[in-house]
Amino acid sequence: MASNLLRLTLPPPPSLHLRSSNFLDAKYSKRIFPRHRRSRIRRHCSKPSFLVSNSVEISTQSLESTIESVKSVASDKPVLLDVSGMMCGGCVARVKSVLMSDDRVASAVVNMLTETAAVRLKPEVEAMADAAESLAKRLTESGFEARRRVSGMGVAENVKKWKEMVSKKEELLVKSRNRVAFAWTLVALCCGSHTSHILHSLGIHIAYGGFWDLLHNSYVKGGLAVGALLGPGRELLFDGIKAFGKRSPNMNSLVGLGSMAAFAISLISLVNPELEWDASFFEEPVMLLGFVLLGRSLEERAKLKASSDMNELLSLISTQSRLVITSSDNNTAADSVLSSDSICINVPVDEIRVGDSLLVLPGETFPVDGNVLAGRSVVDESMLTGESLPVYKDEGCSVSAGTINWDGPLRIEASSTGSNSTISKIVKMVEDAQGNAAPVQRLADAIAGPFVYTIMSLSAVTFAFWYYVGSHIFPDVLLNDIAGPDGDPLALSLKLAVDVLVVSCPCALGLATPTAILIGTSLGAKRGYLIRGGDVLERLASVDCIALDKTGTLTEGKPVVSGVGSLIYEEQEVLKLAAAVEKTATHPIAKAIVNEAEALNLETPETRGQLTEPGFGTLAEIDGRLVAVGALEWVANRFHKKNDSSDVVKLESYLDHKLSSSSLTSRYSKTVVYVGREGEGIIGAIAISDCLRKDAEFTVARLQEKGIKTVLLSGDREGAVATVAKNVGIESESTNYSLSPDKKFEFISNLQSSGHRVAMVGDGINDAPSLAQADVGIALKIEAQENAASNAASVILVRNKLSHVVDALSLAQATMSKVYQNLAWAIAYNIISIPIAAGVLLPQYDFAMTPSLSGGLMALSSIFVVSNSLLLQLHESETSTNS
Repeated sequence: MASNLLRLTLPPPPSLHLRSSNFLDAKYSKRIFPRHRRSRIRRHCSKPSFLVSNSVEISTQSLESTIESVKSVASDKPVLLDVSGMMCGGCVARVKSVLMSDDRVASAVVNMLTETAAVRLKPEVEAMADAAESLAKRLTESGFEARRRVSGMGVAENVKKWKEMVSKKEELLVKSRNRVAFAWTLVALCCGSHTSHILHSLGIHIAYGGFWDLLHNSYVKGGLAVGALLGPGRELLFDGIKAFGKRSPNMNSLVGLGSMAAFAISLISLVNPELEWDASFFEEPVMLLGFVLLGRSLEERAKLKASSDMNELLSLISTQSRLVITSSDNNTAADSVLSSDSICINVPVDEIRVGDSLLVLPGETFPVDGNVLAGRSVVDESMLTGESLPVYKDEGCSVSAGTINWDGPLRIEASSTGSNSTISKIVKMVEDAQGNAAPVQRLADAIAGPFVYTIMSLSAVTFAFWYYVGSHIFPDVLLNDIAGPDGDPLALSLKLAVDVLVVSCPCALGLATPTAILIGTSLGAKRGYLIRGGDVLERLASVDCIALDKTGTLTEGKPVVSGVGSLIYEEQEVLKLAAAVEKTATHPIAKAIVNEAEALNLETPETRGQLTEPGFGTLAEIDGRLVAVGALEWVANRFHKKNDSSDVVKLESYLDHKLSSSSLTSRYSKTVVYVGREGEGIIGAIAISDCLRKDAEFTVARLQEKGIKTVLLSGDREGAVATVAKNVGIESESTNYSLSPDKKFEFISNLQSSGHRVAMVGDGINDAPSLAQADVGIALKIEAQENAASNAASVILVRNKLSHVVDALSLAQATMSKVYQNLAWAIAYNIISIPIAAGVLLPQYDFAMTPSLSGGLMALSSIFVVSNSLLLQLHESETSTNS
């Protein structure tokens, strides 16, 4: 047992003082030497030093801001509400207003396309479920049916919910098409008289007689208008009236008000000829509803198409699985896919537990992540890796949910439940991302909120001006067709007022950001890069500096042992000790050491109480003495006994000679880790070689071509880091080595302080603080495993391809470009069209819109926004040939 004890110094207090001669027994080992997975993002040390002494003095410090920033990323789980009935930006603003009026709500994000509201409650609110139900009830009472989405919902229920929403939208689309057909039939009949006039002017005298005379009859036109209002336009009108009743008028309210005003004036003029209004224009509400309904139908179709990428992701999720039950006394060979007395039961994926045995037949999708127990087949993993060629699988190989079994039956052991499978997490992250609005959306929300009331006021002002003032100041305007054949100022004023109501378009404002975000995040997920929301897209698009980790980021992250040097013992003894210490660590270098020991069939000794310091090394007790594996300075400072510098030089020279005589090329990164033991100091060193990623040089070059500054941050020694930087094209002044996790964090902070928008690319626990601190953290997901890096990151590269950094950046820029285009169009459209609709061009240019033309323009405005966003689907990967 160790006679000397440990003093660990990490900046700043609190301090813990322990006295024991047996401090490494079970009850202390978990506290003093937590395993690597227990130390996740717990320590961010500047220069930790371990010294052996006769007492234990543990002084720990962490960067509190770092921890909090990482925790905030991992623990920020808003309440989700499913909200229906939103029609335009005004509805979105109203829903948000209702939510924010509650004292328990800290912030809220509302997405009209996904019919979701994400609500962050204040920290003091404990009863989240009750608060969510209360908020849903308030929204329902305000005219927007809402219900709480239960977190932890099963796979089948999640898929069912989304598919029901898609099915509902498809049904609405069919109904919308029927209404459009009916409405335009009425438009054709109502405008028949105009057709006859046009034909007569062309010298074609066929449109006359009883039928055409009937179409000229004002009472028939009034009947057609009633049919349009109570037929295809009924739902629109009732919804608009209901919105007025709830004090949250929407786009339907404006269209309904304009249609009813035109119909009411026409009806009064028709039944009271003594008023001499001569303001019969029944065709206007009919044509207005026809254009609006046509626009809505095209808009719904476009929005449904915008969800196609998400539907493709959902198609990869299997909701059923074949559970294999085998008798416990079965003597059938282990490699048999299915024994004679086995029973297969079809069960929902949600009922599968870790360790269950499942049967997957050719052509079926794997329902959960797992490991092959029996059988041989090839599997299509393109949804995860992007590679079109199938991958051979047999006993011991891992498989992922959502991939497809092609060739033969496989029996697998479940390693995850359905809701925790890779594909389920991807879908959940995409859903969450689409609920996070980009900051630029605040501009649209600020405008859309009071928009409807503003337009109604402008309409009233327009009517008053032209009826009481304008027709007298500019009498020539009464000669325009819009004033009727007799130049009636009432007809002129009413039509212009209706134009203002109808031409305005809050829908375009409401759709400008969410449609682009929906398509951008879905397209990214489909291509293998998960972007956690519109806010991340906006920050990523503005990045001008990217910091890159070395091991596992610029390199493959699959290092191998290329040499072992020892000062005293046999080389295999040094490797055994190192493998024992690193056995529970998850860093790629640790795995390389353990794999080498296993390949040589070395029996590793038992260890107690591993302690991992991210970025430095690992410490454990073996046979009563502490053994450290890691960076030179860190290992040397663990013990009182110091080595002569000549010993270190001797080790390095020996390993350099071994490396130079090997077949390793310059594309390999060479790292040396040192092994030390209590009472002896450094006893040996292990050379680790890791090949550069094939796309590393291309990625750095492409980023630099885009004008983005690239810097290399690594905890490795100077020589190894400099070699990698030179090979990938990063300048020496942008290369930083021997950085601890908190030094990386500090470097990122300094870049931000100097005005840079920084993205950090990493893959391990030692990168987590920097990923959380950066404006955008980008994590490579190695072997589809979830770790601290992916938890802290805001972009995850699922296919573990560095070149996807370029693709994600390009997609973010393209998406935000569409957002700005949409917003610019929506704002410019309203700024230009509303004054024209109000008649600003009428006195000088004799130009005025009709209500039907205004309705058509309004519909086209929304269609433009959605169609422009759909063009994102044509966005091509910049690195398709290199990834």
